[in-house]
Amino acid sequence: MIELRDVRKVYGEGRPDEVVAVDGVTLSIAPRTVTVLRGPSGSGKTTLLTLLGAMARPTSGRIVVEGREITSLPERFLTEVRRSTFGFVFQQGNLVRGVTTLENVMLPAYPLGEPRAGLLRRAQALLDELDLGHRARARAEWLSGGEAQRAAIARALVNSPKVVVADEPTAHLDTALSRDLMAVLGRLKAQGRTVIVASHDPIVCEAPVVDRVVAMRDGRLEGAA
Repeated sequence: MIELRDVRKVYGEGRPDEVVAVDGVTLSIAPRTVTVLRGPSGSGKTTLLTLLGAMARPTSGRIVVEGREITSLPERFLTEVRRSTFGFVFQQGNLVRGVTTLENVMLPAYPLGEPRAGLLRRAQALLDELDLGHRARARAEWLSGGEAQRAAIARALVNSPKVVVADEPTAHLDTALSRDLMAVLGRLKAQGRTVIVASHDPIVCEAPVVDRVVAMRDGRLEGAA
């Protein structure tokens, strides 16, 4: 599904404050699996996640998505790869305050120019599937932490991505809500989606739905289980 070949990501290259965030990583992500990138703060797991999700370009090395080398694609083509292949769930949810949950879910689909009526139906169906349909008209800031994360997942799914990428999705959730969230990710896997999560949370790393845990430290892979 996704392959990284000797990938490095360097910030401030050549400057005194140069930081090597990802250092020579070679990694393959199989389709229809749940992979967790695990490591302490500063290990490079979030940077690696952004590379796997085509949100950042490597300093060197190659990234291949579904057999297509994307490393040197012009930005407009890379944007299309992101839009058609990936759905993103961020640590803070990143919902837009002041608008409804339903409108937040619809936002990533607006650039595609789909008729609003069909988009409304699809967004509402996603919220219903995630037991959030009753909060569709609530403003984003009125949602609880667990509701906000489920809304973020619905938003990530609105363009029917093959890959869902999640950065520390349980960071602000209690134990019960974290387990509920992992159950949701398990349903995504059962639907045939590929899920990649960056997390150091044991609830995430030890969840039965997880197929593989990739450990990171100092920008390098420590091994995989």
